[in-house]
Amino acid sequence: MSNQRSISSDEDLLLQDFSRNVTTKSWVLFSGNAAVVSAIPLWLFWRIHHMDFSSYFIHFIIGTVISTYFLNLAYQNMKFILKHKIAQKREDAVSREISKIFANDKNANKKDKDDRILARKNEVADFEATTYSIFYNNAFYLVCLIILSFFVLKNFSPTVNYLFSVGLSTAVVFLFSTGQK
Repeated sequence: MSNQRSISSDEDLLLQDFSRNVTTKSWVLFSGNAAVVSAIPLWLFWRIHHMDFSSYFIHFIIGTVISTYFLNLAYQNMKFILKHKIAQKREDAVSREISKIFANDKNANKKDKDDRILARKNEVADFEATTYSIFYNNAFYLVCLIILSFFVLKNFSPTVNYLFSVGLSTAVVFLFSTGQK
């Protein structure tokens, strides 16, 4: 009976590694970053495009909430795509690191060593994929936003400029995050 539990536990861990679900810690980190980055256009349009904050409050709230939601999804998609690629690239370095730790331990068996290597590799890949996903999507979103608001939609009214530049920037970032590279 305990053998079945360990097998199902191992299978659950393996399925969790290949799942699109993110940990609570990552979700909070993604949501916080998405909210901050989605709020940047508020300052841009309030100070530079001279939109009165109280007059366009509803537009700003709707644009920020939708942008936050889709940026959060883009972070998760990008993390899923990158995690396994990063894990493959870091496997040798992690194996060397764990082998140095187990070099002096004569009581350690190969299964324990392999489990530690797998756990450490997934931990490193998860961290790197999370940080790179946030960096990449934020940079891409802000560049799209600036190009759209200052160059492409500069002759439109500030309301149209805000709604389309935020909406299109978010849509482009989200669509690029769904691709398989």
